[in-house]
Amino acid sequence: MDKQLKLLVGGSLVDGGAGSFDVVNPATGKAFAQCPKASEAQLDEAVAAAKAAFPAWAATDAGERGAMLAKLADALEARVAEFASLLTMEQGKPTRQAMGEIIGSTYVLRAFVDKRVEPVVLRDKDGKTVTEHRTPLGVVAAITPWNYPVMMLVQKLAPALVTGNTMVLKPAPTTPLTSLLFAELASEILPAGVFNVICDENDLGGKLTAHPGVAKIAFTGSTATGKKVMASAAAMVKRVTLELGGNDAAIVLDDIDAKAVAKKIYEGAMTNAGQICVAIKRAYVPANMYDAFCEEIARLANEAIVDDGSKQGTTVGPVQNRQQFEKVKELVEDAKLHGKVIAGGEALDRDGYFMPPTIVRDLPDDARLVREEQFGPVLPVLKYDDIDDVIARANASEYGLGGSVWGKDLTRATEVAKKIDTGTVWVNQYLAIDPRIPFRGSKQSGLGTELGDEGMLEYTQAHIVNAVPFEDA
Repeated sequence: MDKQLKLLVGGSLVDGGAGSFDVVNPATGKAFAQCPKASEAQLDEAVAAAKAAFPAWAATDAGERGAMLAKLADALEARVAEFASLLTMEQGKPTRQAMGEIIGSTYVLRAFVDKRVEPVVLRDKDGKTVTEHRTPLGVVAAITPWNYPVMMLVQKLAPALVTGNTMVLKPAPTTPLTSLLFAELASEILPAGVFNVICDENDLGGKLTAHPGVAKIAFTGSTATGKKVMASAAAMVKRVTLELGGNDAAIVLDDIDAKAVAKKIYEGAMTNAGQICVAIKRAYVPANMYDAFCEEIARLANEAIVDDGSKQGTTVGPVQNRQQFEKVKELVEDAKLHGKVIAGGEALDRDGYFMPPTIVRDLPDDARLVREEQFGPVLPVLKYDDIDDVIARANASEYGLGGSVWGKDLTRATEVAKKIDTGTVWVNQYLAIDPRIPFRGSKQSGLGTELGDEGMLEYTQAHIVNAVPFEDA
């Protein structure tokens, strides 16, 4: 990469105060760019800049704030190809999926352009009024993951900014470059200090979340790291939104065609090489269609074109980073001891972090691949006989982010979906994320809400004004 990207601090694009670090292309396993590394002093400068910009930004008319989000969306859309190319290089996903992430990010930005937080009159009688007002919180620390670096950025930025907050963003160190390219757009559109971007090698996260100038933390990542973020916030009782891991179950009902549903579940499990918090991570299939389902989904997996995401025709790219690649390989090796691999199962003998789509059948429920979040292109397929039993098995997890039910009888499928203990359950669809619809997790999959009106309110403080006429004694 020829272009040298910079941090955004207080409206200025600057070099890293702590030098730089390599960014690796997961399709080659080799560095292709350098990322500026922020110093702790620059972190402090970024928070100070966001704090200084907050009063004026909060006082700016909401329509003007929304108009700037619209300009960001337009600027991003004008450079879709550039962003998608860079995204594929640093993240690994095929070009078509990278284009989808960037275009989807423009939709998210535009979804919040006209959103407003209006006062709500709770009581108005006999001259007595009770009104709930909403005000911005201040500086938001946003920490984003490596699987959807641009989408996760705008899902936090749009509701935070439209409600009058300012932000300091810290992207994942393995995918920082698209965030820095976005920072270039923002530096030309947003007032100085409203949006700041710092990068690190996982050494500044704790300092950012514990910073006394930060009012709220918006984090997307693993459950283990989310617990650390929550603990860091506790000292000052900071507001937190946590979108964490998932082990999403797909339940196939016995009235649906095995071949047709296998295709849908394969796509829900293998998009972005399975590196999606709400990807299908375990599939439960009735015993009377289990063999047919397994045969079809294995066929689809074996037909996948696994290669560099920048190459035409690639359908599955690499695992994003070596650490995750090693974890996926470890889970596959463990699964071989307890079940039967019917597709994939061996990392490709080439540069980069390539694991082909892998399907494992006949695993027990206590196998690691069933209990843990694999976050890679590996899917266990499990057999069931009784619907109440399979609902209990699907719910027997510390996670509760998403899930799906598949069946011809929509009423029956919906009734099953209502019994799945997750924040979102889709019926006959998957990955149907809409910025207008709230998204949240249950159990250890998260805290708070992203997207929708409820997600926007997470970036505000409620104030009750309870007023009655004055009466002379």
